[in-house]
Amino acid sequence: MSSEGIVDRNTLVLSVEGYAKRQSYARGDEVEFCCSSRVPTFSVTVARVGAARQIVWQRAAIPGVTQQVPGDAFAVGCGWSTTFSLVVADAWRSGYYEVELRADGVDGPEAVSHAFFVVRASPGDRADAVLVLATNTYNAYNKWGGKCLYLGATKVSFERPMERGFLTRAEADADGYDGRVASVEPGGDEGHHRLLDYLERHRYPMWCASSGWHNWERRFVRWAESHGFVIDMAVNSDLERHPGLLDDHRLMISVGHDEYWSWEMRDTVDAFVTAGGNHAIFSGNTSFWQVRSADDGQTMVCYKGSAHAADPVAGTADRHLLTTFWSDPAIGRPETSTIGLTFSRGGYARIGGGTPRSSGAFTVYRPDHWAFEGTGLRYGDTLGLGSYVVGYEVDGCAFTLHQGLPVPTHEDGAPDDLQILATSPARLLSQSDTYSEIPKALWADPDGPGDLEGIAAGLFGNASAENVAKIAHGSAVVAAFTRGTGTVFNAGSTDWCYGLDADPLIQCVTANVLGRLAGRQTSDA
Repeated sequence: MSSEGIVDRNTLVLSVEGYAKRQSYARGDEVEFCCSSRVPTFSVTVARVGAARQIVWQRAAIPGVTQQVPGDAFAVGCGWSTTFSLVVADAWRSGYYEVELRADGVDGPEAVSHAFFVVRASPGDRADAVLVLATNTYNAYNKWGGKCLYLGATKVSFERPMERGFLTRAEADADGYDGRVASVEPGGDEGHHRLLDYLERHRYPMWCASSGWHNWERRFVRWAESHGFVIDMAVNSDLERHPGLLDDHRLMISVGHDEYWSWEMRDTVDAFVTAGGNHAIFSGNTSFWQVRSADDGQTMVCYKGSAHAADPVAGTADRHLLTTFWSDPAIGRPETSTIGLTFSRGGYARIGGGTPRSSGAFTVYRPDHWAFEGTGLRYGDTLGLGSYVVGYEVDGCAFTLHQGLPVPTHEDGAPDDLQILATSPARLLSQSDTYSEIPKALWADPDGPGDLEGIAAGLFGNASAENVAKIAHGSAVVAAFTRGTGTVFNAGSTDWCYGLDADPLIQCVTANVLGRLAGRQTSDA
């Protein structure tokens, strides 16, 4: 059963849908919303979502009009006309703003859809950090309009609605489960039956489990703001369009699944850290693919596995902009130089055949590091046990053991002073004609080569048994390093923030990282 089939079966026909023309705005800007409606009128509620949900704007009985959807809307956008607009008030804090569209006179889940926008900080604002939402990754997985980067598209438009489930979901099950990808069943769940059941019960598309505000960033902001941290927000493209937004901050934060980065994004972050800024990464599979912006930032281009054959920059003077994975030698700029770690040395945890029954926790090797202050952790202790914080997609590095401690070999471009604090086993998934570790129901191409073979071929020239063996046994890694006068802390896992719900050790480490890198005392977490 292909994942495309699941997506199609679960999709609801919504009564009203829409999107903001841009994802990011400053105070005083006009936000235009483009909507298509199957009902005569609908209402709108806009709320800032953080530690609490604060309604800031409402309007009822907005006239609804059905607008045509181009056959290739996923690539070119909807091109809809403006339905309504609002002006960002001076009193509105920087943050994530949820836009609820509710069809009048309709009951059931098809009556409501959601859009969003972000209010950027203004110059001179003071916050502990700026959280840059992984909006490029949202766009990569969003199948609205027919395709996404996992179903054959090579460019995807920001000018279209988000599929249901990316931004908000139904209440969690009794034990708190709300559709995370990695198995949290103690005995493992290689078929991911619990996830599939959850998605079918609520009629959510598959890809909402892999990206979106709901999974990780929502959790992080809720916890951080409730513990006294002041968080500004931005979107990925702001690092290109408004690089100065980091100037008034000591700390930038990446959370969850921040997979798709452009050359310009990396330039901005590298310059920020070199000049004394800090970067806290509570994310996995971070900066794995290079993307390019087009159409004044409204389109994202990524050829992925077909880049060498199909990307127009291949073989040209601009080949460093090739939209394949950053560690590909053709680019010459592995992501390790920016974030310290790489998915190519990590992989999957508790996914299909990727360590399906591992502990979901890190083993601590350097408990005296400042990130562990106040935890009471000792050498060999576990971090995140029971919370399954090592899950879904994770980042690592090439390392060896020296006197019982992991030390980088630097063959993957890891920084000279990278310090490995904790690790956990991970696995790039393998698939051949006779063997597969891939969970078929979750995969875009369940019959194609595995990531293990594909990445080995990209790194080393071919997927020989010798080359595959070099990266066949990966690790999730928690690490820290310095660049210039700045510090980077990398937790190396998409699912770190699930530990913020109720795990006191994960909460303590997160508070230590935020407090130190933001230049303030830690909270009372």
